[in-house]
Amino acid sequence: MSKGALFVISGPSGTGKGTVCAELLKTEDLFLSVSATTRDRRTGETDGITYHFTTVEQFKDMIVNGMMLEWAVYNDNYYGTPRQSVEKMLEEGKDVILEIEPQGALKVKEMLPEAVLIFIVPPSMRELKKRLTERGREDMDQIIKRLDAAKWEFEQAFKYNHIIVNDDLEDCVGQIKGIIAKRKQDNAFIYQLLNENY
Repeated sequence: MSKGALFVISGPSGTGKGTVCAELLKTEDLFLSVSATTRDRRTGETDGITYHFTTVEQFKDMIVNGMMLEWAVYNDNYYGTPRQSVEKMLEEGKDVILEIEPQGALKVKEMLPEAVLIFIVPPSMRELKKRLTERGREDMDQIIKRLDAAKWEFEQAFKYNHIIVNDDLEDCVGQIKGIIAKRKQDNAFIYQLLNENY
């Protein structure tokens, strides 16, 4: 059995990562890894489905005990990917998708170089500000913080395998589906070669 492929979707807040992942999960045979966070739960979010909500103390214990594949502090909150569940799914031949911040994505790449990193960008900074404002979750000071953070995040895009502009959702999702299909095909072929006799 071939090992599963790991796809990492990331980009600045407001670029539509969550929406893109939700669309991919509707049609692709992918398993979404649920991240852990110390931030407060928002209305409509469910523990274990949206995030694994933890305390700062619990999160720090997971870091110390090597239980996190990656982690980062973003807007004063800890975010990270529990290691065991991802590795187990990959070993079982399941393809996994992570929706994480760029800091965490680059840590995943260090630990699992075969991971496919996909960076989602907005068509412009003006559009990013508009999206952050329209979703109505934060005040203007917090939005400015996110926009300032986005500049550093855009610099990290050059370290990714793919950069996709999310101007049109259907087109963006279609491009990512193409990347996923190609990687699955490549993986299957390489594992076939590894198991052939000569």
